[in-house]
Amino acid sequence: MSLTVTSEPSKTMSSLPANPSSQQQQPTVNMVIRQDPFYVTLDASALLAVSILTVLGMHFVDLLLLEFLIIAVPIALLIHNDYLNFLKLGPGGTPPTPSGYARLTFYRLFTLRDPFTPPPRDVVSSPSTGILSKLPYRPGPRPTVAGLAPQRQLNQHGSVECYNRLRAALENLSKKHPSVFVTATSCLEKHGFALFARHPLNVCGNGEIVHIHSSDRSMHMNLHPDDIKEILDKGWGQRHPMAWSGWVRAPLPETFSMVYAPRDESDLKIVCRIVEAAIWYVIAEKVETELE
Repeated sequence: MSLTVTSEPSKTMSSLPANPSSQQQQPTVNMVIRQDPFYVTLDASALLAVSILTVLGMHFVDLLLLEFLIIAVPIALLIHNDYLNFLKLGPGGTPPTPSGYARLTFYRLFTLRDPFTPPPRDVVSSPSTGILSKLPYRPGPRPTVAGLAPQRQLNQHGSVECYNRLRAALENLSKKHPSVFVTATSCLEKHGFALFARHPLNVCGNGEIVHIHSSDRSMHMNLHPDDIKEILDKGWGQRHPMAWSGWVRAPLPETFSMVYAPRDESDLKIVCRIVEAAIWYVIAEKVETELE
């Protein structure tokens, strides 16, 4: 592993754990992540009951109240199903509570409508360019992705072996360069393994560079807009829906992106290159990761 410092120095200090070896190992979590569609099934008995109740309501219930119930009941069932799907995504940065769900529902009004269009380049930002070029195309279709916070892959989950090897590579990086990197629990997800920069140039989540989800083995990271365009064009990831720009302040920077879980050795090598690009964007230093 080599560490080469460019001429663009970091300017921001971040308070992080001083002893990375004290972080407890976090086991991987094997769980089924799914999203259930909303539907209502009526057999003959249920259909008869609904018909009778509707007729009785027309004769004995105030018309406005009946109209309200006819509209409100399906909406309540839809919200209940959506809330259950939110819980099924597993632990993440949002508390799995009704208040957490309500906050995400508000954010849905402003989310990105197209997560496959890169953010605009800022010519005065540092670093001024990305470092990814000529990535190969990711084999196969994109995975299905759902959720805001958490945001997870619903299929094509990465292998446990790839997760462990990537995590080991990041841990070794922090051990070899303890003055530059440290590993800890993600500040953004509140769960899961993450790599931090001690002196980030572009700050997000207390200098967080990348975090890996133990459930589906996908990951989130900040990347230069040039590099975001490359991973979008080649099918390796997509932007986070809450990384919008507009008059309502987004909870995440425009550069926050999801990178799909590595499925095999070939995917893992490409993902390591993308992680190196995330390091470049956060601290303006080129780092080469080594897989064991």
